Amino acid sequence: MKIDLNSDMGEGFGPYRLCDDEAMMKIVSSANIACGFHGGDPDTMGRMVRLAKQNGVGIGAHPGLPDRLGFGRREIPFQADELRQQMLYQLGALMAIAGAEQVTVSHISFHAAMGNMVNRDPVLADLMMNAIATVDANLVVFVTSGSEIEQAAKRARLKTLALFLADRAYDAGGKLVTRGLPGAVIKDEAAVRARVRKFLVDGRVESIDGAVIAMPARSILVHSDTPGALELAGIVRGEIEATGATLAPAAELAD
Repeated sequence: MKIDLNSDMGEGFGPYRLCDDEAMMKIVSSANIACGFHGGDPDTMGRMVRLAKQNGVGIGAHPGLPDRLGFGRREIPFQADELRQQMLYQLGALMAIAGAEQVTVSHISFHAAMGNMVNRDPVLADLMMNAIATVDANLVVFVTSGSEIEQAAKRARLKTLALFLADRAYDAGGKLVTRGLPGAVIKDEAAVRARVRKFLVDGRVESIDGAVIAMPARSILVHSDTPGALELAGIVRGEIEATGATLAPAAELAD
């Protein structure tokens, strides 16, 4: 079996960094690169693209809301077309930077509040997916299985890849537990190891309330801003390899 391991990366700016991006890039198979709104800047984006190229890692855009103080996790009531233009602005910037390094952007993964807003509104989801398809019909969209984004991406004839978030808790309905609630972010190494092993072996995970739920995904995400992210990513990769699976970037696995 092949599986993708990805992380949201380059989310600092200027001299500020959230994690050791250089070390993380040696662990993952795909990188979701912040595009300057919730995090990142042109220099950081260029550095991330070059690191990904050096390590054979798939390059993805990670657009978010223009809210650095809130790290893109606070919803802002933009109009639908404003969100569309913000997404296109960020995607286009990364595509240009990648093109200058003679590599391509292969996927897109929405960040935090922007993704939540799109996933809640099928009309907005269609607007965003159709815009992506117009720019590059070959882009892979990272999705949560059964979400509005997944359905809209399929309507736009875009390829998708479903995610399992190794460091975030799910409820019994398969939805992410809201950040800020107790247990929403999973930082314990043993807990992450057990969750990933269960997912890899039987395609299921245990929810925050003890229910065992199906998790139809081919990609595992570890957030780079989770405390101990580098160690957690190493654990996830170790579990993948222990099951006999091999890492592959998103572009190879999407359908």
